[in-house]
Amino acid sequence: MADLRVKIGELSLNTPIMTASGTFGYGLEFADFVDFTRLGGVFVKGTTVLPRQGNDYPRMAETAQGMLNCVGLQNKGVDYFSKEIYPKIKNLKTNFFVNVSGSSPEDYAACAARVNELEDIPGIELNISCPNVKDGGMAFGTSAKCAAAVVKEVRRHYDKLLVVKLSPNVTDIAEIAKAAEAEGADGLSLINTLMGMAIDVETRRPKLSIATGGLSGPAIKPVALRMVWQVARVVKIPVIGLGGIMTAQDVVEFLMAGATAVQVGTANFIDPSITMRIAADLEIWMDNHNIKQVQEIVGSLEV
Repeated sequence: MADLRVKIGELSLNTPIMTASGTFGYGLEFADFVDFTRLGGVFVKGTTVLPRQGNDYPRMAETAQGMLNCVGLQNKGVDYFSKEIYPKIKNLKTNFFVNVSGSSPEDYAACAARVNELEDIPGIELNISCPNVKDGGMAFGTSAKCAAAVVKEVRRHYDKLLVVKLSPNVTDIAEIAKAAEAEGADGLSLINTLMGMAIDVETRRPKLSIATGGLSGPAIKPVALRMVWQVARVVKIPVIGLGGIMTAQDVVEFLMAGATAVQVGTANFIDPSITMRIAADLEIWMDNHNIKQVQEIVGSLEV
């Protein structure tokens, strides 16, 4: 049988297949559909220091080969997660990561510090696509300087695995990746959603309440692959690839481009058990290609 085990930093994963934040709830919602031992990890929904209501409805719209969303980080805050969710997930047999968001470096650090107290949460993922309220609303992830400031501040308050989720809405993602690595990131996940919009031609109004939203799904996979390949060549820390993954072949492409592991996102809305099928099909693909260990695929792209 193929060996699917990989490592992100010092953390061992049973498989390279994980689930993306915002598409898998807190994991509990999918307990009837997945075997957690067959997942490398679960990235729970975005979490902030204080509760957030999110944006008004409508905040999701289907597009060709994808979907748009402007949910707006709706969540009940990190204290709710610690008291109500953590006790229910801490004994599930996989790695849980908290996706941390904020509007300033101090916000991120405060949320990360609370998660740092939770013994059975081995890592966090910083969502640096959030708007920086101190800098006119520009997302932290669109500037190497801003990204570095967030990572540096969080690293002062957080001593476990620190993964930084990169925004694709930039001109040079490699520069931002290197800045995050230099300030102490243990890994990088990419890509977050691409900014897009959809219009109802009958009402002449946007289909989303705030006009624009994040595009995810198969439509963004070529962009995600390109960015993973660019980043993996310039950093020494592990890269986690995501963006439009629907099949085991998609996973193999990301691994060949340089990703050590992947996250499955929008596909979970289509089939809540899809991660199980992808993991099984990946084993079959490896057996058919006489590959014993999944690490053999990582970075094997010939250009």
